[in-house]
Amino acid sequence: MALTLAQKITAAHSVVPADEEDAAPGRILNCRLDLVLANDITAPPAVKSFERMGADRVFDKRRVVLVMDHFVPQKDVASAEQIMLSRKFAAEQDLDCYFEGGDAGVEHALLPELGLVGPGDLVVGADSHTCTYGGIGAFATGMGSTDIAAAMALGESWFKVPESIRVSFSGRPGPHVGGKDLILWTIGEIGVDGARYKALEFDGPVIDAMPVEGRLTMANMAVEAGAKAGLFAADRSALEYCHKAGRTGDREIRPDPGAYYERHIRKDVTGMEPLVACPHLPENVKPVSELRDVTVNQVVIGSCTNGRIGDMRAAAEIFAGRRVKKGLRCIILPATPGVWKSALEEGLIAVFLDAGCIIGPPSCGPCLGGHLGILGAGERALATTNRNFRGRMGSLESEVYLANPRVAAATAITGVVTDPASL
Repeated sequence: MALTLAQKITAAHSVVPADEEDAAPGRILNCRLDLVLANDITAPPAVKSFERMGADRVFDKRRVVLVMDHFVPQKDVASAEQIMLSRKFAAEQDLDCYFEGGDAGVEHALLPELGLVGPGDLVVGADSHTCTYGGIGAFATGMGSTDIAAAMALGESWFKVPESIRVSFSGRPGPHVGGKDLILWTIGEIGVDGARYKALEFDGPVIDAMPVEGRLTMANMAVEAGAKAGLFAADRSALEYCHKAGRTGDREIRPDPGAYYERHIRKDVTGMEPLVACPHLPENVKPVSELRDVTVNQVVIGSCTNGRIGDMRAAAEIFAGRRVKKGLRCIILPATPGVWKSALEEGLIAVFLDAGCIIGPPSCGPCLGGHLGILGAGERALATTNRNFRGRMGSLESEVYLANPRVAAATAITGVVTDPASL
């Protein structure tokens, strides 16, 4: 039987050798895990569950990763104590991969950058956007903290082999259209529950030509369509990205010709303009040209979706020689110390400062209404983040629009939702 990427990777990790019938969608597989992840919000309840179940040691101190990224620098006593608990557990377990302070960054940007995840891996994390790693050919998915506690102890977890939906992109995208626009189009097409407990598998000429960072952006938001995972073939570009991150021995991984897909969606992106997800769901997608009268109070460029160096470069291209609209807050959060350093060395930080932006630390910050940019009642933001549910970034009476970094920068300059082509 020809296998999809989801089938191929889960079957390869089955504790009991899996044949083609075992890999059929709907079958349950108990699988070995390559990596288990938690952060400063989700690690503490996982640690408490780990202790309650009587576990003494994690299954492999090299494969349990804790990243302090959501409320950092610690914004209050509660967040400080969350990190204290995580730090204590990491020390007791002698974890190789505990990231805090100047070593930390937004987890889903940090792990690929450090080469901790790669093609063919099976990864679970106590964060819904763990699916990001599908951008480099890993089957990665989010779980609750209790399941993560069991995974930390056992190094195994069970999976129902998901059905797969294939999404193919062809044509010639415009200069201001990228991965963020393609995933917004996908979510708008199938809805926030259109891929519930399914794998979204992306391919086509546009994907082949897309930088790996764009693929990571798309995989990151697969969960916004309800997907268990978002997957891309690990091609030469993915292997080069992983090699640069210090990995060796990775091999290309692709779906088999003739693999079965529950649905095949095709999109020619020729002529497509940048897209924006409007309040209060990521599926409420409209072309940027339809929103030119929407004013905003805040722009955020960063997060595990669009906080990588390519995103910083894209925003800086728009800001060069221009200023942020008076009275508008534009917050730039490079996603990792590595991104921050590269942005500094390339002169991007100077561009942002000259434009009047606020530059913050590598942190999730306002994405989840944490800190570093909370919205008040009646305020409106446009962000490169991944969710725009009511109250996501602060007040229940605020609004969040989602867009790519170029649209975000253009909007910061004009004060209204803006197509960068108009500048």
